[in-house]
Amino acid sequence: MVAIAQKLEKTRLSAEDWALAALDVIAEQGLAAVAVEPLARRLGVTKGSFYWHFPSREALLVAALERWEKTEQETVFGQLEAIPEPRARLRALFQLVAHELKPHVIYSELLKALDHPVVKPVLSRVSERRLDYLTASFRQAGLGRLDAQNRARLLYAAYVGFLQLSLQLGQPRLHHDEFDAYVNHVMTTLIPE
Repeated sequence: MVAIAQKLEKTRLSAEDWALAALDVIAEQGLAAVAVEPLARRLGVTKGSFYWHFPSREALLVAALERWEKTEQETVFGQLEAIPEPRARLRALFQLVAHELKPHVIYSELLKALDHPVVKPVLSRVSERRLDYLTASFRQAGLGRLDAQNRARLLYAAYVGFLQLSLQLGQPRLHHDEFDAYVNHVMTTLIPE
């Protein structure tokens, strides 16, 4: 009786369960690896469970990327709004973002798939929101409009470039102390006094 109840529970996956599993696959193997049958096996259910929630793989990708986008916005930007001082908020942003690996891996994998019609609009929105947030933060820290925009672009380019070096080009991973020193160097360089 317990085994039957557990089996029933396992088949009651939500759309979010599927979306989170898709994000895991994107992080581990890239966007192209997201497929219904392997995901169903991974989740221990049949393909029928998938089609209960989604009409297609594309619909799953949309849901997964919306979930990633929403979580990123709530996790990163939501936590920072409680910090009133702009320089302290920028330092907190650097620290928070620097130590979250999975979102970076997903972002890096999505950059590789920019030609996919589901990916491009999401990355465009995410990048625009990030640049706007950084520009506003640098403005609040005392920089003029153009300087704040340039500083935001420079920071974002450093972020994307670091991901490219680390995740896509396979540069040796920095040891914890080296990475912390790098993050501190970027903060010191880019956050105005």
